[in-house]
Amino acid sequence: MIRRRFLFAAALLVPSSLAQAQTAAPISPPKAPYIVVSSTTSTQDSGLFNHLLPLFKAKTGIDVRVVSQGTGQALDTGKRGDADVVFVHAKAQEENFVAGGFGVERRPVMYNDFVLIGPKSDPAGIKGTKNIAAALKAVQEKQAAFVSRGDRSGTHSAELALWKLAGIELNAVKGSWYREIGQGMGAALNTAGAMSAYVLADRGTWLSFKNRGDLGIVVEGDKRLFNQYGVILVDPAKHPHVKKAEGQAFIDWLVGPEGQKAISDYKIGGEQLFFANAGQPGV
Repeated sequence: MIRRRFLFAAALLVPSSLAQAQTAAPISPPKAPYIVVSSTTSTQDSGLFNHLLPLFKAKTGIDVRVVSQGTGQALDTGKRGDADVVFVHAKAQEENFVAGGFGVERRPVMYNDFVLIGPKSDPAGIKGTKNIAAALKAVQEKQAAFVSRGDRSGTHSAELALWKLAGIELNAVKGSWYREIGQGMGAALNTAGAMSAYVLADRGTWLSFKNRGDLGIVVEGDKRLFNQYGVILVDPAKHPHVKKAEGQAFIDWLVGPEGQKAISDYKIGGEQLFFANAGQPGV
């Protein structure tokens, strides 16, 4: 009798157990792999990443999370191991990053150029010229308003090198006419518009910039305004948590045929913003 009662009770429990199993929460699918790319404001503000990253994910299934900063800050992020890949535009700084053991290898990806932007009133009288050194001399001599990013970015580094090329020691001559804002390219362009000032910008960001006001390109075409971009895997030997395989997959795609074509295909108003040159040595 006792055995029968036990079997009857067990039989009553079986449907309940099955019901619980059937209503249990389904197992969540594994999360998509992702990498963190520390990059410049120009690659973000120009819209290039919005064009490239969906193509890369469709190819590999890997998400890319972008930290947009000036080049100096982007490299610092890589040095701390807070990114898997850095994608920036200041060759000397990039080479120092690799030499210091923070990156595996610098790979050239693409280039565009810098342009000097200024107000239509053109107080320095330089619009339409092609000699950037002479143009900057005229800006300084006229004490015309100039906005500098002042943020250790690739653009800021290029600007400082151009002042030096023009034979101008900024620390000795800069005054109220020269304003450092410590912010990105979009903020610098907005400030220049508000001040009717000159500012150095990368062409990609300028082409995608909407709030132009009375600003326009005043100097372009000087070979010294060349602007090269490079990509580097953060060294897993220094930061073991770096996602080496996924990060290298992103780099290989960028410098490979598909990534290079995607870069070349990106245009605004029919104008190409960046020019792929991964296969060109010495850049």
